[in-house]
Amino acid sequence: MSIISFAREHRQEVSNPGIPLDLEWIHRLRVNRSAVDRRCSTLPGRRSVKKEWQTAWLLRALTCIDLTTLDGADTPGNVHRLCAKARNPLRQDIVERLEMADITVGAVCVYPALVERAVKALEGSRIPVASVAAGFPDGLTPMTTRVDEVRRALEAGAAEIDIVVRREWILTANWEALHDEIKAFREAAGSAHLKVILGTGNLGTLTHVARASLVAMMAGADFIKTSTGRESVNATLPVSLVMVRTLRDYCRQTGNVVGFKPAGGIRKAKDSLAYLSLIREELGCRWVHNHCFRFGASGLLGDLCRQIEHSLTGRYASGRRHPMS
Repeated sequence: MSIISFAREHRQEVSNPGIPLDLEWIHRLRVNRSAVDRRCSTLPGRRSVKKEWQTAWLLRALTCIDLTTLDGADTPGNVHRLCAKARNPLRQDIVERLEMADITVGAVCVYPALVERAVKALEGSRIPVASVAAGFPDGLTPMTTRVDEVRRALEAGAAEIDIVVRREWILTANWEALHDEIKAFREAAGSAHLKVILGTGNLGTLTHVARASLVAMMAGADFIKTSTGRESVNATLPVSLVMVRTLRDYCRQTGNVVGFKPAGGIRKAKDSLAYLSLIREELGCRWVHNHCFRFGASGLLGDLCRQIEHSLTGRYASGRRHPMS
């Protein structure tokens, strides 16, 4: 049985109402950097998949992409083209050879001003629209403005909202302020899934990453996300390992399921396989699905399509034959 069919049978929606802030639990968290680095250094070479299994994993990675455009020059036309790509990320001849239907990305992510356009362009599909909010990318606008931005994204039709936190609270270990801030966004987001971006490249230590992840989940985050994609260092395997282990411990302690989204810098298909392997080993097959796992990596789509075609034909096609991001 392929990992795709297995995961479909073990699908589990994220569901996290949050819990009261537990400072004792937070302060107990410590991360051994050397052990984390050793674990991650062996993963890409130790875990590899071949032949039809590799095709299945590549397809799963494709369905977990949040296809994103966050450019100041975005127009309704750009968003419409992105949504068309989200509906049909693979060329039709490849889809026919795979004998599969309904292959789409995990979501389309845009700025709040373009949410309504994206919702309209995706009408009739099951692809959710995500919106960044809360002072993206730095979270330094006034709190009332940030909360209002979350509400407006929800009203425009966003099913998922990716918010940024004020990094100061993490760097100064002001966990009460961080918890209160995320909780306010959780309330403003209503029924939408709340993805909390931690900006891990700015946090200094893996212990800060672990503690911030735990606080975000206590405050009601449905997903925890590594980066905005605009930091000097974005998603890495060590940071991801720390976050998913914190997520796993939180699920064991509370029974609440929280998703994970590495974002930024993941552009090669082989890198996506390393992340999927990490998730499967640390969290289990039920997390290897776009309900619980996403890539914030639009640039990954082209290489995934190229590698999927190679798995079918044995030949590498020119990059121009596949979607550009």
